[in-house]
Amino acid sequence: MRLLDALLELVYPSRCAFCRRLTGGGQLCKSCAAELPRTEGALQRQSFPHVELCVAPLYYEGDVRRSLLRYKFGGMRHYWKIYCEFLSKCVDGNEISCDIITWTPLSRRRLRRRGYDQARLLAEGLAARLGLECAPLLKKVRDNPAQSSMGGAARRRANVSGVYAALDPERARGKRVLLVDDIVTTGATLSECAAVLRRAGAKSVSAAAVARRRDQ
Repeated sequence: MRLLDALLELVYPSRCAFCRRLTGGGQLCKSCAAELPRTEGALQRQSFPHVELCVAPLYYEGDVRRSLLRYKFGGMRHYWKIYCEFLSKCVDGNEISCDIITWTPLSRRRLRRRGYDQARLLAEGLAARLGLECAPLLKKVRDNPAQSSMGGAARRRANVSGVYAALDPERARGKRVLLVDDIVTTGATLSECAAVLRRAGAKSVSAAAVARRRDQ
């Protein structure tokens, strides 16, 4: 396996997941390690309806924004590895306690088109790092327009209303759930998913995302 990795590195040299510079190994260059727009202290934490605490290690701007867009829409699915490094440190640093990890799911149509669920990759990677169970607790029952096409918090809340349903209520009942997504803006999606989980019997719902808007 090490020989294969070395050969792949020769053919496809490692690039930073954020600025795309060659790194010589790994997905984070020294420049980005020092200069990425990181959230700090209380600015890592937000709260939304039905979500006790939402944490995010990075701001959704500059190279972070471009990286996440490549991850979601450009087929760069392997970026989940470096994102999970940031996520796991952020979750640990904010002392989030949970029993099970899940994610905000894609619709079947978008999953077929994209080929992977970017939030699921993050949730599974984070669960592996934290030694926790990861399970699909939600399903998307309606293929609504993308949240990024909705302007304003009220329109975003309306756009996700009734879009999600509990997939496995028994598995959620009585559990402290950590809900994972890639980006949090107004928190409308996380709030809707958390409300569904709470109605299904979850004891509490916290959330974690790779990046957040600076102005939210």
